[in-house]
Amino acid sequence: MKVVALAGGVGGAKLAAGLQSALLPGDLSVVVNTADDFDLWGLRVCPDLDTVMYTLAGVVNKETGWGVADESFTALNMISAYGEDAWFKLGDRDLATHILRTERLRKDVSLTETTAGLAGALGVQSSILPMCDEPVSTIIKTPEGVLEFQEYFVRRGQRDKVLSVKLRGIEGARVPSEVQEAISHAEAVVFCPSNPIVSIGPVLAVPGMGELLANFSAPKVAVSPIVGGRALKGPADKMLRSLNHEVSATGVARMYEGVVDGFVIDRFDEEEEAGISALGMHVFATDAVMHDEADRERLAREVLLFCSGLGA
Repeated sequence: MKVVALAGGVGGAKLAAGLQSALLPGDLSVVVNTADDFDLWGLRVCPDLDTVMYTLAGVVNKETGWGVADESFTALNMISAYGEDAWFKLGDRDLATHILRTERLRKDVSLTETTAGLAGALGVQSSILPMCDEPVSTIIKTPEGVLEFQEYFVRRGQRDKVLSVKLRGIEGARVPSEVQEAISHAEAVVFCPSNPIVSIGPVLAVPGMGELLANFSAPKVAVSPIVGGRALKGPADKMLRSLNHEVSATGVARMYEGVVDGFVIDRFDEEEEAGISALGMHVFATDAVMHDEADRERLAREVLLFCSGLGA
């Protein structure tokens, strides 16, 4: 079964890893948010792409869900010694990824091709596809002013109230041919439990992506990142609240209304099933919290079975 997953962040990477385990090698393509990419000390850093890549490669720091396991920070400590504000934690092994990516991008190798080369070298058997090759930036408006996403997310610890979210450069973005091809051959599209505003939202906002998914006739299923009114990871709940969305599985489902056919919720939220069904979605309730690798694969297999049932 060939599957395309839309992902960003730790939650998305976890389910993507489960899907990779549940599927045959080469049957998974993960389309990843790149609107949180940014330049730091002359290097192009792609946090969501790297989190997905490190997770699928089995080298991710399991305690944090991001970065590389057994990491050291000698270079970052030296940067601090020079008086720089080392607010973004680039480890020594992680630094190698950004150096090589930046070098290849400067040689006009596309981000898609660059990512394929890096992931292949780490032994990733799935396709990791950037949502676009053009630079797009998530811009957060707060009471303290306008912030780049990583400044809001990492440097300021997500403490600012989010008044609006804009995607700088999205008008010039295009769906890469590799993404178009992956979707055209897929038997299901899975929206991973990622932040619907700043992880999945940018993917869907790439010009042409909406039409591509609208014309996709096989099942499209989303997994809720909200359980019991709280985000499983990251600031999704705070963002939903400040942008006047209901902080619940139902609230996320409303954001995907007319886009997906099915919606996966945690059993804790089973009382919301009727309301989500009223949006025109089939609903599947299960244990949606992924505590370990076994949970990831179990949830992935259940999601795939749900998809198969919708396509029957």
